[in-house]
Amino acid sequence: MTYQVLARKWRPRAFADLVGQGHVVQALSNGLERGQLHHAYLFTGTRGVGKTTLARILAKTLNCEQGVGPTPCGSCAACTEIDGGRFVDLIEVDAASRTKVEQTRELLDNIPFAPVRGRYKVYLIDEVHMFSASSFNALLKTLEEPPEHVKFVLATTDPQKLPPTVLSRCLQFHLKRLLPEQIQGRFRQVLAAEDIDFDEPSLALLARAADGSMRDGLSLLDQAIAFGGGRLQADDVRRMLGTHTGDLVPALVTALNAGDGGRLLAEVDRLAELTPDFAAVLTELIGLLHRVALAQQVPATVTDDDPEAEALRRLAADVPVEDVQLFYQVLLTGQRDLPLAPDPRTGFEMVLLRALAFRPAAAGGPTVGSPGGGPAQTAGAAGGAVAQTGQAQHGAGTGRQAADAAAPAAAPVAGSQEPAPRPAPEPAPEPERAPSPEPAAKPGAAAPAPAARFSGPLAGADDWQRLVEALALEGLARQLATHCALEGWDGKTLRLSLAPSLANLRVAGAEQRLGAALAATLGCEVALRIEVTQPAAGAADAPRDSGAGQLAETPAGREARNAAARTAAAEAAMDADTVAGELRRRFDADWVPGSIRPTD
Repeated sequence: MTYQVLARKWRPRAFADLVGQGHVVQALSNGLERGQLHHAYLFTGTRGVGKTTLARILAKTLNCEQGVGPTPCGSCAACTEIDGGRFVDLIEVDAASRTKVEQTRELLDNIPFAPVRGRYKVYLIDEVHMFSASSFNALLKTLEEPPEHVKFVLATTDPQKLPPTVLSRCLQFHLKRLLPEQIQGRFRQVLAAEDIDFDEPSLALLARAADGSMRDGLSLLDQAIAFGGGRLQADDVRRMLGTHTGDLVPALVTALNAGDGGRLLAEVDRLAELTPDFAAVLTELIGLLHRVALAQQVPATVTDDDPEAEALRRLAADVPVEDVQLFYQVLLTGQRDLPLAPDPRTGFEMVLLRALAFRPAAAGGPTVGSPGGGPAQTAGAAGGAVAQTGQAQHGAGTGRQAADAAAPAAAPVAGSQEPAPRPAPEPAPEPERAPSPEPAAKPGAAAPAPAARFSGPLAGADDWQRLVEALALEGLARQLATHCALEGWDGKTLRLSLAPSLANLRVAGAEQRLGAALAATLGCEVALRIEVTQPAAGAADAPRDSGAGQLAETPAGREARNAAARTAAAEAAMDADTVAGELRRRFDADWVPGSIRPTD
């Protein structure tokens, strides 16, 4: 007996057999039961979701010898001939091979003639978007007012290419992409009926590889059965799909999280020994990051029968949420550049190194090629801090760079009680870490061991700033720490205050990381209490006046105050400069407000 592939053998024969298209089935069934038959139907959707299958079932419901209805008998001559593809009154047309207007006119010439066997002549035009403009024009009038015995069923994967005049003449149904769970369920039915042994991880791998298409999924299932010699095993399926990378892809994410360039390239070497398709590996890596992000935000998405459940839960716990998002974005952008690389491996390595390089230095320690943060890296970070401060104090502007002599003038202003306001209604974007308030700090350097960075009492704003500098924090947790003010510390409970305008920084994950970092730096258990406190009018970020009820100075407030002092000193230096004064006099001009910024 001739073997029939699973995609054809298990093609649905009735509405009840269709998977994942209940919204379309319900509308068609109700219309058939009520006798509301449209003259033209349009089925849209990606490949392999059931457009042609649905059209054939619709033809059966219209021509079944038992009468028009949503449940054809499946055994009469009309039903069996339609299933066998030999029903004379079902005219299937491949628009991709009949694009000429002469062929369309030839098709339309037969429309006035009555059906030969059935109740209706059904014209099934597949990939109708491939018709030429002339063919559409020839079809329009007939499509709008066909004879009573003619029904049109159009199918396309690209409805945007259809003229609006055609769309307006059809009853439109969009078929959904199938979920992996729906495809797996169909696989189980097929394998049980075919009496084939399988394991669940192999079905999960095949369902994800099907990419929403049942037909592609059944074709892959057929191939996997042949590859495994009549049975399905996860290792065989991975080898067949070319994704037999074992733990190598999760190991790449682990190396990225560790900020270890040498380890990252070593993992690529191990990967290269399998001679993989690096574009496919990059896609798999992006998919893994997506699933890690889901596991972090909605842990229930990781089920126990998932073949990658253990790796997903481990990575979700180890990799910070913000780094997962950063890696995902960089790798997704790198997909576009991969074909332009000299060779696939080079492009793949550069995408990974880019993800490592763009990761904030405080998050992963030294970056690749710059252990400990070289001079260029430190200068770049300092420049970014200056630019950020200038924007916070005076707004955007290209500006001029003041003389280096302006920097020492900032020191005597450190005790000022009039800090500049710091507009920060929302936390800064993740890659822009809060800069250190001291110009001598090296933002690009790896954070030393917390215990070696802090000692002494914890009683005022100065002590709190020293403690914040010693914390091994990154991202939103560091933003939260720098915008909090110290209220009190009794050896067990650390009380902090936060302005109401910055209450959005109080995210559960950020508070947990801040508490853990405080405990590690202070060397004891810390009960963290953060209170949102409304400061007195005009006193935000000012030092606490005993009993005054206003916020004590925060590290971020001190940084803003120092930056304002440096900016004022730079402006004073420019005003005192004889060359600059002569330029202003000659051109009868003045400086653009906010354009003078200090160089640290």
